[in-house]
Amino acid sequence: MPVLDLLALAGIAVGVSLVVAAIASLALLAGAFAATRSRARIAEVRKPLRWPVAALAFVIALSVSTGATGLQAGLGGGGPVLAQLLVIAGIAAGAWLLVRLLGVASDAVLHRFSAADHGRRARKVATQVGILRRVLAVVVVVVAFGAALFTFEAARVAGTSLLASAGLASLVAGLAAQSLLGNVFAGIQLVASDAIRVDDVVVVEGEWGTIEEITLTYVVVRIWDDRRLVLPSTYFTTTPFENWTRTTSEVMGAVELDVDWTVPVEAMREELARILDGHPQWDGRDSALQVTGAVGGSVRVRVLVTAEDGGALAGLQHDVRERLVAWLREQHPDAMPRQRLAVAEAGPEAVREVAG
Repeated sequence: MPVLDLLALAGIAVGVSLVVAAIASLALLAGAFAATRSRARIAEVRKPLRWPVAALAFVIALSVSTGATGLQAGLGGGGPVLAQLLVIAGIAAGAWLLVRLLGVASDAVLHRFSAADHGRRARKVATQVGILRRVLAVVVVVVAFGAALFTFEAARVAGTSLLASAGLASLVAGLAAQSLLGNVFAGIQLVASDAIRVDDVVVVEGEWGTIEEITLTYVVVRIWDDRRLVLPSTYFTTTPFENWTRTTSEVMGAVELDVDWTVPVEAMREELARILDGHPQWDGRDSALQVTGAVGGSVRVRVLVTAEDGGALAGLQHDVRERLVAWLREQHPDAMPRQRLAVAEAGPEAVREVAG
């Protein structure tokens, strides 16, 4: 076929693909507008889908054009090769579009829940949608890759042989990838059981932090000093850990002080009430000051306070401890911890007995 004919065919394909892409874009935009009623959301939907839609439309238009103009028949032995390439390109473009559609759909769900609820439910949905999106994306890519391979005759023959020995192959693969599969199933279990969610406050390996990312194989914990602790998913299914926001973000914490036996407990309770009154980090749910120990030469005082989340509680604990220590030092210095030593005067008989 002459070069001019090929160029003309390519031009026709491009024109048809532009028309198809425009129609598909209008349909997607209409659906987005009906769902969101927001121009900003429409722009967010259009941007990630623009190139996948254009690629799929171009492949479809090129396939239709080559079939309508008889190009495949005119190429002789190259016709089947061109048809196969177009099929593979269509599979790749379709998989690309599906992955992007999964992203758009997950973003829409997260946007709706984050707008309606900023609490535990929104974090739960964000975690589950993120994991589900990754799983479906992997499934789409694997299926597309397999479909592309099965366009080759040799791959179909090999696939039939592999299916015949699937039992042995699955056993070998399972033994070889036992650790990886264990982490994958652990990640799915974490999502299904709702044990942890993104932004949950946890204590793992003795470190306090928040869940930053959850994948199928690992979990990233952002520690209080901005370090990242990366743990395999199996850690959270086999090792005990603390989740401070499992059912609610509200937490209670304690501040302990060792003071002298002469400490005025009632006055200390009144000072605690003055500290908490109007404090921005105290949620007003509960507070208490109790003597929990009186052993040896000191008294242990425990202060219980509540806050709306772990970060606010940490700041509240530090402030309460600092201000109570300052109050004791300034108002009741005799109540500061001290060691007493009693010395008895010995008589002459005792002195002679010790000397003897």
